[in-house]
Amino acid sequence: MTDIKKTIKPATRREVVAGLAATMAIPALGSAAAAEPLGELVLYGPPAGPSITLAHAVATGALSAIANKVSFKAWRNPDELRAGLTSGTMKAVVMPTTAAANLYGRGFGLKLVNVMTKGLLYVVTADETITDFKSLKGKKFAVPFHRDTPDILLNRLLVHHGIDVKSDIEIQYTGTPVEAIQLLITGRADAALVPEPAATAVMIKAGQMGKKVVRAIDIQKAWGELTGLGSVVPQAGLAVTSKFLGDNPEIVTALQEALVSATADVIANPGAAAKNAAAALSFPQPIIAKSIATSNLTAMTSSQARPALEAMYQAILESDPDKIGGKLPGDTFYM
Repeated sequence: MTDIKKTIKPATRREVVAGLAATMAIPALGSAAAAEPLGELVLYGPPAGPSITLAHAVATGALSAIANKVSFKAWRNPDELRAGLTSGTMKAVVMPTTAAANLYGRGFGLKLVNVMTKGLLYVVTADETITDFKSLKGKKFAVPFHRDTPDILLNRLLVHHGIDVKSDIEIQYTGTPVEAIQLLITGRADAALVPEPAATAVMIKAGQMGKKVVRAIDIQKAWGELTGLGSVVPQAGLAVTSKFLGDNPEIVTALQEALVSATADVIANPGAAAKNAAAALSFPQPIIAKSIATSNLTAMTSSQARPALEAMYQAILESDPDKIGGKLPGDTFYM
């Protein structure tokens, strides 16, 4: 197999650091203040970390200048996401960045506005013998979202660590992270790959049952060791349809600016953010509040995150190019 550290040429360490640092001082992006508010805007996202920012922004009125009525709705699985996009129901949605690249590569009019997390995937387990990838051999492993972002990253890492996914490990695919942690809690799986806040949820729930579940593997750290580009997995971001962007360019710019501020507020005030996001994400407030610290939330524009995105895309191209539409996204994919 080709050495991934040699094949990933679009991004250097310096470029990644510069891209991440730039998000700390994002300038005004144009005449956003001049945008005429929409009548209504519905933002969609998964029941995971980045959607905390969306739900908090809606609840605090941070998007009031963007639309007279703003709401957030969670999508529960990739099929629901794809259906919403293709039907035109979902115009602005937080989604896996690999799924966004796949749709773009297949000709769907889509632009990635930003990246809203630097990665929030963890392997959780109650088995003290599981401490790294090699110790997963012979174990039952619950994994949500078959053939989507978590599965893509996991398989690439397992192969890198010399694990045959067909014979060395028993992967049990589930429809959602909640189903994965249920398998773990009930002892039908030895470990589970889950995003935040599901990782925090299973740790708290296990504690209430007298069990100890820990984050055994930080996927972000493992990915950084694989690529040599630092512990950054630009896993999910806000995407908008080309039609929505074409009709509302100033609105999209204003939305990005608002999300930068909202992200900072979520990180600074996790309790308040959790209160605003609990119902929308169907997780208890204490779980969401505790998960924010390990959700690696951000709101860097996709152009700023492009080196890290292309590093991830390049790795996927090597193993299964169809998963991102067969090629790296072009310039028009980025905001």
